[in-house]
Amino acid sequence: MVSASEPSTTAYDRLASAIREEILSGALRPGDRLPTEPELSAYYRVSRNTAREAIRALASQGLVKVKRGVAGGTFVSAPSFSHISQTLRTGLALVTDGVHLTVSALMDVREMLEVPAAEFAARLRTDEELAAIRRTLFDPAEVDPGNVFDSNRDFHTCLLRATHNPLLEVLAEPVFRVLKERFLRERAPASFWAEVDREHREIIGFLECGDQAGAREANRAHLRHLRGTYERLDRLTAKTSEVYAVGDHGVD
Repeated sequence: MVSASEPSTTAYDRLASAIREEILSGALRPGDRLPTEPELSAYYRVSRNTAREAIRALASQGLVKVKRGVAGGTFVSAPSFSHISQTLRTGLALVTDGVHLTVSALMDVREMLEVPAAEFAARLRTDEELAAIRRTLFDPAEVDPGNVFDSNRDFHTCLLRATHNPLLEVLAEPVFRVLKERFLRERAPASFWAEVDREHREIIGFLECGDQAGAREANRAHLRHLRGTYERLDRLTAKTSEVYAVGDHGVD
């Protein structure tokens, strides 16, 4: 029977939570078939509609897949890095709106992840990975202002891949996307992107010669440069929003 200890949640939420815990604990593994709706209904003493809604909730979270046909059923999904990253991105975007998560907080996370990552990349990168990082370089005088943030993000994504730890990219990608979507990077001056290009090339130089400490400290300085500009743009965005808010409430 599904516990009724959380009256603020619905019956299907509690059932979905119970099944989710079995998946997370490993009691149910990728590819395992879940009981049918009638079986879930009988075992957990809930209605078939509750069982159906619980399965829908789990499917929307990417935890199970429903297959139709003779050999169909509900099966535990195999984990996907892209789905995990998308889920983190959605949650992070909602938190950013709900509690006003600042640029400073987002950049703190980037420093925690990316500063040591540069050191690992200098030690572990392959020639192919170094070439991929080089391909992200851009000419600040010619790049489209609307796309320059993507070029900067690609540099950092390729650097993270060179650590050979896919979890780093999964954790960092949602932060990259929220920074792009929430804050007005296109307002950054051309001189800022010229300096970003110079810093990228400096980091690549350390990666090329395998200087782990040099790569780490160059990336630390680079991220702090990004932080300063992003924070100024964030303050500018906030002031612009305040002006519009005052205008919306003005007297006709």
